[in-house]
Formats: sequence, structure tokens, C-alpha cells
Amino acid sequence: MTGSSSTFPKNAWYVACTPDEIAAKPLGRQVCGEKIVFYRGVDNAVAAVEDFCPHRGAPLSLGSVKNGKLVCGYHGLTMGDDGKTIEMPGQRVGAFPCNKRYAVVERYGFVWVWPGDQQTADPALIRHQAWAQSEEWTYAGGMFHIHCDYRLMIDNLMDLTHETYVHASSIGQKEIDETVPITKVEGDEVVTARYMENVTPPPFWRMALRGNHLADDVLVDRWQICRFSPPSHVLIEVGVAHAGKGGYHSDQQHKVSSIVVDFMTPETETSIWYFWGMARNFNTRDEGLTQAIRDGQAKIFSEDLEMLEQQQRNILAHPDRSLLKLNIDSGGVQSRRILERLVALERVRES
Repeated sequence: MTGSSSTFPKNAWYVACTPDEIAAKPLGRQVCGEKIVFYRGVDNAVAAVEDFCPHRGAPLSLGSVKNGKLVCGYHGLTMGDDGKTIEMPGQRVGAFPCNKRYAVVERYGFVWVWPGDQQTADPALIRHQAWAQSEEWTYAGGMFHIHCDYRLMIDNLMDLTHETYVHASSIGQKEIDETVPITKVEGDEVVTARYMENVTPPPFWRMALRGNHLADDVLVDRWQICRFSPPSHVLIEVGVAHAGKGGYHSDQQHKVSSIVVDFMTPETETSIWYFWGMARNFNTRDEGLTQAIRDGQAKIFSEDLEMLEQQQRNILAHPDRSLLKLNIDSGGVQSRRILERLVALERVRES
């Protein structure tokens, strides 16, 4: 798959995996159409090369790591993190072709990869995540493999109106439908915000209020601030505060707030690796609360998963049908425009 035919920018940083996925053995993962093997190389540094043994084409991810070198599990070919074959039992390997090496960075609790032009990979372009570097915050999350276009998940996260219906038993409520979101574009970012006043907290937020030792049987002010940044990241500030205490701007003693972290990494045009979680800055040492929030999120995102995969099947079955766009779709529409522009720029540079 080349950049000229894809719907996603390849000259960008994507989350490839979490450190625990490469702790014991190499990990094979396709990112933006590129089959890559991730592993711990020399000095325990993260490394990534093509998941292809130059000898017989076996996936190197089925091998092992010895002394920081990648060893093919088929015939024992050993490769360095620069993609060059080092040795193979009983064979001369000096003329073996070099594998593509990928730029990788371990940061903010994730392993990031640049699948495009390796000459343009600048770690400074990874967006700063303040919550991941502060002792005042804690984070827990997971990963789903979902069979849908990554843009469908961006649409889903930039329009939370669906919560009323898909997540009726956890975070949905009718006031979401009744409150018009405000969308604005800030450079390459899109922000969609919705503020609700004097509403009853839904079950998930009642649990969070109790977790912060706050009353859960009172009216609250609720907010959802969705921020898209390319290539496929959506961070959502969410929370509730006891009504009349200042809402989003209220003191910490009156509210529970957090950041929903969403990193979507395209596998193919119609499948993604979805890294999800929640960072919070209240009652951070309560491991029971952390697990309860993670379990709640897992249930919520599982409900999204089924909807998105069925949506993708419908779209593939009816390629000529146009989808309608409403005012609630503005966040997703603006995000797609930014992505279309970035992909078009890559095509121009390749031509």
C-alpha cells in the first residue's frame, strides 16, 4: 500500500503498541499498511524493522530477541536494529538486502512509529501529553482491534450525540441531544464542545462522584470537550460538577473531571488498532476506582465497536450511497477536511 492510494497520512506519528506488548517477545503489527516487527533491541531500546526475513520471507515477529538482536524463528537469521543481516548459521550473509528500518519513540507510556518517509520523522512532532508526565494524574486503558475505517471512529468521538442511544445505560442522557455542540477549527486541530447545566448525572458519572467522595444524588453541570489532532488522535475533556459551583471552571472539591484518551492507528483502510483509556487527577491512588473506571470504559467502547463494525459493513455494501451530514457532524467533517489536505500534500510530494 502506498501513500498515494491511502486515506491516511503516513508521514505522522502513530501509537504502535504499549511497552508490555514487547516485554517478552517481538510483536508483529501492521500500521498504515506496513508490516512491522517491534522489539527491545540493544540497551533495551525500542526498535522496529520490516516484518520480513530476507531469507525465505518468514515473519521475523515469530522469532526471538537475543542480546538485543532479532533472530528469525525459521532458520536462525540474525538481524540488527538497522535492518542489516548480521549472521546466519553456516551461511554467508554479506550480500543480503537490508530491511526497512522504522523510526520509533517510547513516550507517554506508548511506543510511537512513523510509517512514512523516514527522513522526515521528527520526535518533536509527537504532541505533548501533560497528563502522562504528571504525578497528579493516573491513567488506565486498553486496546481494541476494530474492523472499521479509522475516520469512522474519529466521527464517532467528535460527535458524542450517539451516547444517548449507544451508551444509554452508562453515560447517555437526553440532555446531550438537546444541547447544541459548538465546533471550531484551531490550525490543524478541531474542537467540539458541549456544556449541559442542571442535569442528572448518568450511572458512570455517579460512580465517579462517589469515587471522589462527592454526593451523587444531586444535579450537576456536565461538559464534553472533544479535541482532534492529526493524524488520528482525539482527547476528550469530560466531567461533572455539582450544579451552581462553576461547572467546568469549578474548584476541584466540587467536581470529577478526566481526559478520555483515544489514539486510532490504521492497520488497513478498513481496520484499526484503537488505544483507549482515561486519565484523571482525582483520588489517583484508589486502585479500586481506577479498575472500576477502566471496566466501565471497556464496556462503553465495546458498545461502540459493534456499531462501527456493522456501519463499516453497510458502507462497503453500498459504496455509491452518500451519507447525510447534519450540524452535529461538524467536528467529524472538519477533521476529515484536515486529513484530506494532509493526504493530498503527501501525494504532491511523492509525485
